[in-house]
This record gives sequence, structure tokens and C-alpha cells, in this order.
Amino acid sequence: MSSGVDETVAYSVQKRRLRRWRIGAIAAVAVSIMIAGRYGQQSRSDSFYSGGSINTPHLVQLKVYGMIGSDVSRWTKALADADKDKNVKGLLLDIDSPGGAVTGGEELHDAVERFAHDKPVVATMRGMGASAGYMIALPSKRIFAERSTLTGSIGVLMEAPEFSGVLNKIGVNVQELVSGPLKGQPSLTKPISPEGHAMLQGVVSNLYDQFVTMVVTGRHMPEEKVRSLADGRPYTGEQALKVGLIDNIGGQEDARNWLSKAAGLSGEPKIVTIGEERKTFSLKRRIFGWFGGRVMSWLGLDADIFLPQTRAAIDGAVSIWKP
Repeated sequence: MSSGVDETVAYSVQKRRLRRWRIGAIAAVAVSIMIAGRYGQQSRSDSFYSGGSINTPHLVQLKVYGMIGSDVSRWTKALADADKDKNVKGLLLDIDSPGGAVTGGEELHDAVERFAHDKPVVATMRGMGASAGYMIALPSKRIFAERSTLTGSIGVLMEAPEFSGVLNKIGVNVQELVSGPLKGQPSLTKPISPEGHAMLQGVVSNLYDQFVTMVVTGRHMPEEKVRSLADGRPYTGEQALKVGLIDNIGGQEDARNWLSKAAGLSGEPKIVTIGEERKTFSLKRRIFGWFGGRVMSWLGLDADIFLPQTRAAIDGAVSIWKP
């Protein structure tokens, strides 16, 4: 009898300890979230230009990899800060992108153009430098690409899914009230009207004209020639060189050598990468992500909120090459 009571008491004690441990773990996760959030806010408020502490002439490098989102402020801010630094003598624009948001491409193009007005810029393309990825290279004094690089694809795309056929089959009707006949175009629940198609085509055509003007200005080519090349097709680096969309076949080392000479720097000048999140920020996010993820998984909850993620938000019209 006494043994049974002892076992019950021991079980109750262990259960209370386990409950306290779980409560402590949840509290630790909450504290981790608060610290990570506060640190993230502090890191985002910092400048993405880290070359200000270098007091000797040097070059900066901006890496644009993957999709170009609608918000490119960390890149444009870094370019503006580097442009103000008298010790920065030039920019290496390192591109590997299929394109993305027209607005993001335009803002980054203009930021590179402002920098190029004061200091030499060279662009180099890796696997891709297409659509908005090609757009941002246009203000460069020199554009390098590999023979196999896919570039060009000059054009603008606007698309929206439409489910009216599926909705009709399952007997779902959507009632829509709009202030004007073109307000609800395009729509997920009905086909685009002829008037809506004409309106949207006008928007795309205007954005395309803006892109063509950037190419005309950046490549110093007649508009007629640019339009003959700008039908949306991609070009290999070898093809792009023949039609004048790039200047040289070459890689990173070729581009760096050209930029060093253009900037009047001898030897191998220091190159500072700008426009990236600070490594300490990424490291802390990974630490909190690992700890928080383990605890949340143990508690049977969704751990995805702790995983470091970077997503390029793309809104509106896009300039992107899609195979």
C-alpha cells in the first residue's frame, strides 16, 4: 500500500516538473522571438553600405541574384551611400537574375544610373541577366557576359488567372459591384472584356516603351534597331555581343580588371560588397531559428516561423524571362 502511494506521489512530482519545464521552454521561445524581432528591426535600420570605415581608394560590388522584387530599397540606399563616399572609385554590378518586377527594376536602374553619372560602373552577368535583370545593367559603362549567359528578353508581361469556367461547372456565381466598367479588369471570376484587354494592353505597351527608351539611352542605339531586337526573346551572350546588347565576353576577373583601369586604380584594389544583410543578423536568425524550431517541434507546433526566409515580393507588371 505504501509503495503504491509513493509511486503516485513520485508521478505527481515528475508531472509537475515536466509542466514547469514546458512552461519554461515556451517562455524561452517567446523571449527568443522578442530578441530576434528587436535585433531584426535594428539591423534593418542600419545602412547596407559597409565601406565607410575604409579610408583608402577601393571599389564596391553589388550582387543582384535571383528575382528582383518590388522593394529594392536596400540596394538603392547602399548605392546612394557608396556614391557619397569619396574613397569609392567604381562599382562592379554582379547580376544573375531572370528579372522580376518592372517597378523594382526601374528603381534599381535609376540608382545605378545616378552612381554611373559620378563614377565608372561595369556590369557582369553570370547564368542570367534577362528582362529586368538586363534593365539594371544598362547604365553601366561596360557590360560583360559569358558566352552561355541568357540575356536580353526585353519586354513586359502582365497576367492574371481566370476561373470562370471552373466556377460555372460547380455552380458558383460571383456578384461584383464596380465603380466603372474597367475597374474590375482583370478579374479572377470573369474573362477580360475587349475594352479591358485594350486598356491593359495600353499599360503594357507604355511600360515596354519605357524599357525600350532605357536600352536606347544605355546602349546608344537607334530606336528602330532596339525595337527589332526587343520582341521578348532571350539571347545568349555570344548572340548579344553580335547585336550590340553587351560589350564583351568575359567573367568576373575581366570585369574587375576593366573597372580598376577605368577607376585609375593600380594593382588589385580592395572590393567591398554592399547591399547585403549583415552576417551577424543572419547568424543570430539562424541561432534563434534552430533553438525555436527544436522547441516548437517538440511541442507539436509549426516551426516554420523560425526559419530564415527571403522572398522577393513582386506586384503589378513584371519583366521576366520564363522558359
